[in-house]
Amino acid sequence: MDQKMSAKDWFMKGCRDDLLDPKSEEAIEAYKKSVVLDPTFTAAYVNLGFIYLQREDYEWALICLKRATELEPKNPEAYNNLGYVYEKMGRLGSARQMYEKALTLNSSNIEAIYNIGHISELEGDYHGALRHYKRAIEADPHAVSPRFLLAHLYDRYDMFDEAIQEYQGVLEKKQNHVKALFNLGNLYVQLGDYKKATEFFECIIASDPDNADAWNNIGSIYEITEQDEAAITAYERSLASNPFQEEANVNLAHIQFKKYRANPDSKKMEEIILRLHFVLSINPQKKRAKNLLEELTKDGS
Repeated sequence: MDQKMSAKDWFMKGCRDDLLDPKSEEAIEAYKKSVVLDPTFTAAYVNLGFIYLQREDYEWALICLKRATELEPKNPEAYNNLGYVYEKMGRLGSARQMYEKALTLNSSNIEAIYNIGHISELEGDYHGALRHYKRAIEADPHAVSPRFLLAHLYDRYDMFDEAIQEYQGVLEKKQNHVKALFNLGNLYVQLGDYKKATEFFECIIASDPDNADAWNNIGSIYEITEQDEAAITAYERSLASNPFQEEANVNLAHIQFKKYRANPDSKKMEEIILRLHFVLSINPQKKRAKNLLEELTKDGS
């Protein structure tokens, strides 16, 4: 077996290992052996770069994906990938340069167009972001990503009607788009339409029954509408899926504190205190947990 075939075999092993255990050391080692045997194996550099991206090891991701642009200097996708690494590193100017390079190579590359729009949004340039998102949608009316980004832009600027319209447009293209469903649910909570908000969170749960965030949000709606027992059930369901869900833990502690005040019980107090300390062990800066713990301490003194 020659070196080229051996490099391909190592690449395929890396793909299998990555599929079975994303971000695994085995996949990394397999891809590394592949590029040692064939230093021109672009796909191995790309896959390796994406593993490092998932690990938030941006320096190594940069090295791998920069090598991909050197091997394929006319490939717009290579520059989009490299731009994304710069974006994650907070180097927005360099990210924009890479996206613009991709667009120079292919003027209809919608990924590059909406990526430039996203950089504009991060830089606080609303009109620049709006222009690029709309341009990407015009280039491909069926694309989901630019429409979602446009909806999110409107949402951030409290343009609720426009945001709802674009989120609905996303769901027309992709019915179970989780982020669009979440954002629509949260938006309707802000508008005070709790029935409509609940429908969107329930859509998420219908396809993902263990979605801890959706259960927590439904619990919050029950709590707002003074259905505390239903809220407790929803928070407990959230924590059954993810015991580390901070908001569900704090929300459950808040309701338990209300019940404790109505019927003081030292064991209940201990349970609430333990829950809040658990949250603070995960996130020492969790302000709601700190405030509730201080209030509970005063109440028990």
